[in-house]
Amino acid sequence: MSSDAALPVRPASLEMIERLIGFNTVSRESNLGLIEWVRDWLKSHGIESVLVHDAEGRKANLFATIHGAGAPRGGAAAPGIVLSGHTDVVPVDGQDWDTDPFRATVRDGRLYGRGACDMKGFLGVALAMAPRFAAADLRMPLHYALSYDEEVGCVGVRGLIDALGRQGFRASGVIVGEPTSMQVIVAHKGKRSYRCTVHGREAHSALAPQGVNAIEYAARVITYIRHLADRMRQLEPRDNGFDVPFTTLQTGTIRGGTALNIVPRECVFDWEFRYLPGADPEAIEAEVRNYALTLVPEMRQVAAEAGIDIRLTSEAPGSNAADTDAVTRLAIALARNPTTAKVAYATEAGLFERAGLPSIICGPGSIEQAHKPNEYCALEQLGQCEAFMERLLAQASA
Repeated sequence: MSSDAALPVRPASLEMIERLIGFNTVSRESNLGLIEWVRDWLKSHGIESVLVHDAEGRKANLFATIHGAGAPRGGAAAPGIVLSGHTDVVPVDGQDWDTDPFRATVRDGRLYGRGACDMKGFLGVALAMAPRFAAADLRMPLHYALSYDEEVGCVGVRGLIDALGRQGFRASGVIVGEPTSMQVIVAHKGKRSYRCTVHGREAHSALAPQGVNAIEYAARVITYIRHLADRMRQLEPRDNGFDVPFTTLQTGTIRGGTALNIVPRECVFDWEFRYLPGADPEAIEAEVRNYALTLVPEMRQVAAEAGIDIRLTSEAPGSNAADTDAVTRLAIALARNPTTAKVAYATEAGLFERAGLPSIICGPGSIEQAHKPNEYCALEQLGQCEAFMERLLAQASA
């Protein structure tokens, strides 16, 4: 365990985390209350922010740059570091919480609340450092990137990255503060999600051959997806740096039919795959699509309107930082942990990387606690994150 484990958490960090958790930013809700509060709080410390809204104006990303006291403003400073995190959280519906999920509670060395580890703990610690960053004589800028709708497919950050790209923004790297127990994560899998809609024809179940059973044809596609998953597990070259060292596929939801005595006209299911760096997502998608197409002629022998539609619903590219990237070396030094790892879950790091911004993932708390009732982040993890930020300040002002 790091020597930082016993460090106390600064009241400023706890107060900021409490404030952030107090905003209900479940992905289906607006995050503007949180974003506008952060914008105003940063402005009170002399830090200007830019908001990038969604098409409806209900949600926004925030981007802010801290140059520090007396630092050069005309581009002479060294490329900076982006501290990035999403502001949305997953729902609490149907979960049995012992405390109010939208009120931070400290008990037994843990801070409880929705988003405590995923990922308002990191954001709270990072934002609480803003006044000290601003007062320092920085040799390179430090940036904040706060996004919306990460939990539903890394949706919001795309608009922010596009806006930065149009401005020609460059940085040494991005630190995405997802919960990693403060270990530096250099790679994560890519993810693609799909909705498959099978269109059949209704009929009385006593006359089943006159109908096209959408559920049964959906089941055949689902079975093929499972066969493909098994083949990947058996034959794909493994990357043992990942906790699950091969590409995975699975079906998550399915619905269809109206009554047992009616041949179902429609069936809809959602499926996904999470692929290793180096795997070809286009080829995986094409294989499932091509199999589905082989079923359509058989369906249309009975009903010309029958068919199978597969629609991509979300996509997050994988991340694969090099050990030689400046941000990787920096993060290892800041974490004081020479070991790195790779993870199966997706983050916004892959999107930053695709835009030419090298990215790593490192933040307080364990992913094992995310999305669960009584989500928490250990105070010792928050203390380690504070020490990480203290070292970043020292590096940025050295």
